[in-house]
Amino acid sequence: MPQGARTARVGEEFREVLAEAIQKLKDPRVGFVTVTGVKVSPDLKRAWVYYTALGEEKERAGTRAGLMSAAPHLRRALGSQVRLKFLPDLEFQEDTSGKEGARIEALLAELNRQERA
Repeated sequence: MPQGARTARVGEEFREVLAEAIQKLKDPRVGFVTVTGVKVSPDLKRAWVYYTALGEEKERAGTRAGLMSAAPHLRRALGSQVRLKFLPDLEFQEDTSGKEGARIEALLAELNRQERA
């Protein structure tokens, strides 16, 4: 199996486990979070967890801080459900692709309106 396929499979497994574990967090800073994907390094020692969070910038910043402080707990949750030689270091990054897509759609709609006028 090629290395890329293995890391994709492991990333998907991590996504499922982390999505469930994040929903169980009791930290009040962590709002409604959706884990959109997990990218794993080829050596499986680092994982970038992409997520979306609802709320204004202040609430999203609180969610980011809550996730970072919960990283050791989330690593243990991974370790209890996924059998790997090493548990990866987790890095959380807000997934802004949905916002960017909406902005592009709005720009295209505006261009269409201007062309028709």
